[in-house]
Parts: sequence; C-alpha cells; structure tokens
Amino acid sequence: MNIMIMRIKQIEKNESKQRGVHGFTLVEMLLVLVILATLAAIVYPKVMGRSEQARVTAAKAQIANFKTALDSFEVDTGRYPQGKNGLTDLIQQPRDATGWHGPYFEIIPLDHWLNAYIYECPGKHNPNSYDISTMGKPGAKTPFGNRPDQQK
Repeated sequence: MNIMIMRIKQIEKNESKQRGVHGFTLVEMLLVLVILATLAAIVYPKVMGRSEQARVTAAKAQIANFKTALDSFEVDTGRYPQGKNGLTDLIQQPRDATGWHGPYFEIIPLDHWLNAYIYECPGKHNPNSYDISTMGKPGAKTPFGNRPDQQK
C-alpha cells in the first residue's frame, strides 16, 4: 500500500511539472500582441494607399476600354452614341443605327467606387467627339477621364 501511495505522488509530481512547461505567461502574450500591433501600424497605411492607387489605375484602364469601344461604334455607324441612351448603345443596337456590329461591351460597368461613368456627346471639352470620365473617390472635386485637361 505504501508503494502505491508513493507511486501516486510520483505521478502527480510529474503531471505538475508538465503543466508548467507547456503554458505561456501573460508577459509573453502581451509582448507578442505589441509586436503584431507595431507591424500592423507600419504595414496598414502602405497597403491602403496602394488600394486607392489601384482603383485609379483600373478606372483609367476602363476609360481606355470605353474609348476603344466608342471608336469602334463610330467607325461602324459613322457617329458616336448620343442622347439619353449614351453608353447603352454599346450593348444594344439603337433603332436609327446602320452598320452596328456590336455589342461592344457585354455590360456597362460601374467605376471602381461603384458609380456610373459620366458620358456626354458631343463633349463639352471634346466638341467633335465625346467626354467620358469618373468622379473617382467619393468626395473628389475633379473628375478624370478623356478630357484634355485630365490627361496625365
């Protein structure tokens, strides 16, 4: 019986040693959290700035796609889309258009801020053709697009 009690005490002693070896202290956990927060504070602003820059680049590429489609429409029909339909004429044939070989787009996309592109024909800034632009980021004061003063 004595041997059994000693054996139980030996097992309990071994278990208590094992529990202390496997845990993390509060100081260690706080240190890891401070390191992660510091890394996030450094990386986050850089990543967020790139996100907005990527949206602007993608919107400029989309405007270039519109220019290609609008020029194809003009070659086929002899004019650019006009009136209230505007860009819709690129996906649905207008009643008065002869030579239309579209659709030139499957759908008319929104800009990368989820706003519709601004299309005017004849253009205020390009009176012999059209103006196409986007306001960009919400709260932006100047649009960008194919206007001569917006080319960068």
